[in-house]
Amino acid sequence: MKSQSSNELGGTPRHVWLVRKAIPADAQSVREITDLAYARYLPLLGRKPQPMTADHQAMIAEHAVWVLAQGERTLAVLELIDEPDCTLIYSIAVRPEDQKHGFGRRLLAWAESEATRAGHNRVRLYTNALMEDNLRLYSRLGYRETGREPYKGSTLVHMAKTLTDS
Repeated sequence: MKSQSSNELGGTPRHVWLVRKAIPADAQSVREITDLAYARYLPLLGRKPQPMTADHQAMIAEHAVWVLAQGERTLAVLELIDEPDCTLIYSIAVRPEDQKHGFGRRLLAWAESEATRAGHNRVRLYTNALMEDNLRLYSRLGYRETGREPYKGSTLVHMAKTLTDS
């Protein structure tokens, strides 16, 4: 996928999806989508998942935050952090009513494209060990576990994917 300030991802003419770089005015929408998407993990973790506590305004100002939108409606959010040797996928969040339509996978592919554009051949992420559906999805998409660490009474699972030139 070619990276631009915005890029059409597909869909029927009435349902075109676009990925565009978030702007400061998107911070409230980014927070709302993040909170809605991660809320299902509150009972599982007994606390807010880390992305629900993030300063999304600062993330937009300091890192690469992307929104997937359909017209004026933002459906999903991707927050990336450029690291010296790779790109960190800090968070992917899809509105609950828009889940199961492939938007999360599209944003993972976008993250991989952005990592390659930044000159990295690796992308990494972490998730909670209790979020077993995430672990299964990331494994199916080629991410491999690289380590575990205790975090606020549970365990973070670090995963990475080596990117190849296509």
